[in-house]
Amino acid sequence: MTWEIAAKLLAILVAVSIGWAVGRMRWLGGGPAGSDTDPARVLANAAFYIFVPALLFRTAARLDTATLPWAFLLAFFVPALLLIAVLYVVYRWRAKPGEPVVAPSVRAITAGFGNTLQVGLPVAAGVFGEKGLAIHIAVVSLHALSILTMLTAIVELDLARERRSGHLGAMLLQTVRNTVIHPVVLPVLAGLAWNATGLPIPAVADEALQSLGTAVVPLCLTLIGMSLAYYGWPRTWHGLAGLVAAKLLLMPAIVFAVGYGLLGLKGMPLAVIVMIAALPTGSNALIFAQRYRALEAEVTAATVFSTVLYVGTAPLWLALLAWLSPW
Repeated sequence: MTWEIAAKLLAILVAVSIGWAVGRMRWLGGGPAGSDTDPARVLANAAFYIFVPALLFRTAARLDTATLPWAFLLAFFVPALLLIAVLYVVYRWRAKPGEPVVAPSVRAITAGFGNTLQVGLPVAAGVFGEKGLAIHIAVVSLHALSILTMLTAIVELDLARERRSGHLGAMLLQTVRNTVIHPVVLPVLAGLAWNATGLPIPAVADEALQSLGTAVVPLCLTLIGMSLAYYGWPRTWHGLAGLVAAKLLLMPAIVFAVGYGLLGLKGMPLAVIVMIAALPTGSNALIFAQRYRALEAEVTAATVFSTVLYVGTAPLWLALLAWLSPW
């Protein structure tokens, strides 16, 4: 763990602390936690309906599929998406009576969605250099698109089952509609459609989208702190420990086993995708929880604790990779 990487982690915690102080002092005013006038919820809605869609559309529209390293991407996304799906099934099976129907999906994204930007980029650049950073950026380009889209579809299906209005066909049609007409999925589909035309994004539109997308990182970091101030810590720590362990230990172990044991990857490509899997929980998990009004305190705590504990787990993974498959 170099000082540069440690400084990035410290900067993240400082930004979170600023958000916590603002929320603690109630400088933004508003109603009680969980209400429609709760400032943390207002900021989350702004991120979900304005800034994240802008970032996703621009990413999808500018994606150069011809140059993507598909072998490395498959080595990461196949085990990662399968693990998230398995975690969803496990959390749904273990769900307690009275929990929100969306709780399994919220926990699955908390245990599977890594902080690929604020933490991942400096780690990739500092440890692996330009070649490793290129692989990291390729994974980042599809990270939010794939994980958020998959879990959005699962959530909407669960919500449709809970409502159980009308026949099966009507329920599936409503699920598809709610999945497509969604602040995450719709900009992705629109961006891919624009990408397929081969046309560049007009300069003014591209500048506007870039400006909006740039706000996602600082907004989400301060939102984590504000949510911690408004919602507090979770009542029980058992589930929290499982989420953090799944993110920092289980997910990178699965990606390593598939990449090294099944696909025969070695050296830098293997190390890059394993370290992406080993990243702490990303702030998009909290945006997801805020969107569906479920487990905000648990997701906030998992994000903070996984970021702090990453300081200890990251060097362990790097040491293991350097020993088994040096780059």
